[in-house]
Amino acid sequence: MTLTNVAGSTLYREADYKLLLHAGPEIAVASTKAYTAQIAVLAFIAIDAAAAKGIKLDFDPVHELSIVAQAMERMVDQKELMETVARNYLSITRNAFYIGRGLDYYVCLEAALKLKEVSYIQAEGFAGGELKHGTIALIEDGTPVLAFATQAHVNSSIRSNVQEVTTRGARACIISMEGTNRPGDQIVLPKVHEYFTPLVSAIPLQLIAYYAALQNECDVDKPRNLAKSVTVE
Repeated sequence: MTLTNVAGSTLYREADYKLLLHAGPEIAVASTKAYTAQIAVLAFIAIDAAAAKGIKLDFDPVHELSIVAQAMERMVDQKELMETVARNYLSITRNAFYIGRGLDYYVCLEAALKLKEVSYIQAEGFAGGELKHGTIALIEDGTPVLAFATQAHVNSSIRSNVQEVTTRGARACIISMEGTNRPGDQIVLPKVHEYFTPLVSAIPLQLIAYYAALQNECDVDKPRNLAKSVTVE
């Protein structure tokens, strides 16, 4: 089965089953709305799989996603804040790190990919629990570290990680959510169901990458060496 936003694409033609995302045309090479649409579609697949096993949910996914849509709009309206974060943390650096735990770790991987794709800043996403196993050795004075702290059950742990990198000279930016936020957090996301937090987290990570690229005078729509589709191996 192929999840795709383009009917008639190679994968669409080759797959036995097709599931269109219906995100509308995406012009930029770096995927944005197709990425978030894929998360939403995969969420419904997981929900249906649970129902097929007789697992009852304690929430209405359609209602929760309507809350997510409003939260995403609120974050887009705060784009000036994302521009400020990009200017303060990414304007004069060649390296940057994202850290997170739980679902936030996977958001960090996408955040690092987006930043690399459009701004050419060397970025990596790390699991907060693995910092002491070697990756913390990369921290130097002034290294930007952007931490996602949207998961309540690991909130204290990821903040401990932030403290660890800060004491080693990192410049830390915390992206939290209402309910997990603390004074001093640079970006606070609107509260949504914890299963859907990556949908809201995607907005600041994409906008931060966008503004970092503009500050580096990069072509956001046509990153160098990248193509919208791969036609040769």
